[in-house]
Amino acid sequence: MPRLRTSGRFERAREKQMMKWRNESALDLYNLAAAIFLLAAPWLFAHANLTASIDLRISGAAIAMMSLAAIVAFSVWEEWINLLVGCWLIVSPWLLGFAHTRAMHFSIIAGAVVAFMALLELWLEYEKTHLGPAAQGAARH
Repeated sequence: MPRLRTSGRFERAREKQMMKWRNESALDLYNLAAAIFLLAAPWLFAHANLTASIDLRISGAAIAMMSLAAIVAFSVWEEWINLLVGCWLIVSPWLLGFAHTRAMHFSIIAGAVVAFMALLELWLEYEKTHLGPAAQGAARH
């Protein structure tokens, strides 16, 4: 059976794609872990509120999709959506009526973590583009 050869162009493209890994992508991995936790959270409760379960699953799925999208091809809007979903998780127990439950604690803690990571990544991107060495070099010219 003949062996297929991969072209050098394919190998270079693959290496180029792998070099696009940003240090900030680690924060997206943490958000992905929080999303997996949120998706599994309804099964961790002995008497989970149906509204809380739906809220945690939908929010977890949204965070997972945005985190995966940010890992594959970063764009700032993905972090803004994660920030909004994180803030939603913080206030949703009172708005949806599952305050004073275990689900409330999971929701608030996960929301605070996701919102913090999104804000941190937004700040790091802002700092890199506006305050970093590349921005200073552009200002000199």
